[in-house]
Amino acid sequence: MTLHDTNPLEQRSLIHNTAPLGRMSRERLWLKVLVGLALGIAVGTFLGETTLLPSYWIARLVEWLAFPGHLFLALIKFVVVPLILASVVRGIAAGGDIDTLRAMGGRVVAIFTAMTALAVVIGMALAFALQPGLQIDSGLIASMAGDTLVSGIAPVGGDLPLTDRIIGVIPQNPFSDLAEGSMLQIVIGAALFGGALLMVPGEQARPFFDLMGSIQAACMVVVGWVMKLAPFAVFGLLCEITAKVGLSAILGVAAYVGTVLLGLGLLFAAFILLAWMAGGRQPLGYLKAVREVTLLAFSTSSSAAVMPMSLRTAEDKLHVRPSVSRFVVPLGTTINMSGTALYQGVAAVFLAQVFGIELGLAALVLIVVTAVGTSIGSPGTPGVGIVILATILTGVGIPAAGIALIIGVDRLLDMCRTAVNVNGDLVTALLIERWSAREDETPA
Repeated sequence: MTLHDTNPLEQRSLIHNTAPLGRMSRERLWLKVLVGLALGIAVGTFLGETTLLPSYWIARLVEWLAFPGHLFLALIKFVVVPLILASVVRGIAAGGDIDTLRAMGGRVVAIFTAMTALAVVIGMALAFALQPGLQIDSGLIASMAGDTLVSGIAPVGGDLPLTDRIIGVIPQNPFSDLAEGSMLQIVIGAALFGGALLMVPGEQARPFFDLMGSIQAACMVVVGWVMKLAPFAVFGLLCEITAKVGLSAILGVAAYVGTVLLGLGLLFAAFILLAWMAGGRQPLGYLKAVREVTLLAFSTSSSAAVMPMSLRTAEDKLHVRPSVSRFVVPLGTTINMSGTALYQGVAAVFLAQVFGIELGLAALVLIVVTAVGTSIGSPGTPGVGIVILATILTGVGIPAAGIALIIGVDRLLDMCRTAVNVNGDLVTALLIERWSAREDETPA
C-alpha cells in the first residue's frame, strides 16, 4: 500500500503558502516593477553619459543603486534550492502512481526538447533571412579585446564523451549537489525520492513528506519578504546595466539585436497560440495571468530566481494542479532554455556571416543538436547563455573572439530570453494539466 493510497494528502497548493505574494499581486506589483524598470533605464542612461561627476563617483553611485538588486538575487538564491527540492518531492509524491509519473515525465521532457529545437531553428531561419551579419564590418573584431573577453569561458561539458555526460547528471552525492546548487542533479534526486515515496507505506513516508511541506511553506514566506524588494531591485539592476553598457553599444549591433528580439517575439507568440489552442486559455487572459512573472523574469535575467512566482502563477492564475506544477516548473527551470536556444541560433549564424564562414547542412544540424543538448541542465542564472554559445561556436569552427562583438548587449537579450523561457515553462504546465484532466475523465 502506498502513501497515495493510505493518505489522501492535503493537496495544499503553493497558493496557500503565498499569502504575501497574493498581497503583492493586489498591490499591483507588476506596475511597480514596470515603473522601476523604466526609471532604471532612464537613470542608468543619464549616469552613463553625464560628465557632471567624476567617473569614480558615478561608478560608486551605480554600485549602491544596484545594491537592492544584488541583495534580491542573493536572497532568492538562498531559498530556491530547498524550494525546488521540497516542491518536486511533494509534487511527485502527491501526483498519483508510478505509471502516471512516468507518462507525465516523458511528455514534459518531449515538449521541452521540441520547444528548444523549434526555437533554435526559428532563430537560424531569421538570421539567414535578414542577414544581420552583413551589416557589421568584420574589422570591428580586431579593434576589440578579442579572446581576452572570452578566455575565461569554458565549453559546457568539455571533451567528455556522451556516456560520461549522462552519468554526470545522476546525483551521486546529494549533499554536495545541494551545496553547489546543481539544479539538474537536485531535480533528478528529488524525483527519485518522490517516486520512492509512492512505494513506501503511508505511515513511514508521512514524516518526510510533512518535512518537505514545512520547508516549502517556510521558503514561500521568505519569498514573500524578498518580493517587497522587487521594484527597487529592478530599478537598481536596470540602472547598473544601462550605465555600464549604454545605448550606443546596443545601436552598434542593432541588426543583430533586432533579429534576436523578433525571433523571441515570434516564439512568445507561438507560446500564446499554444496556450490558446491546446491549453484553453484566451490570449488576453493568459497575458494578464503571466504579466507579473514575465516582468520579474525580464528584470532579473534568472528563471531560477522567479521560480517561486512561476509556481504561484501556474497554480493560482492558470489553475494548474500542484501535482503538475511542482513537477513541471522546477524541471523547466532546469532544462527548458528555448529562448536561450533561439538566441544562440541567431548568434551563431550572425557571427558566421561576420567572419564570412559558410555553414553547411552538417554545421547547421550540429548547431541545433548542440544548442538543445547544452541547454539541458545549464543553470537558470544570468550569463549562462554566453557559456553555451562558446561551446556552439567552437563546435562549428566559428572564432570564439566573435563573442566580443555581442557581449556588450548580452545582458539585455538575456533579460528578454529569460522572460520567454519562463513562459515556456508555464505553457508546458498548462498543456500537461489539460492532458492529465482528459486522462482522468477517460473511462477505465
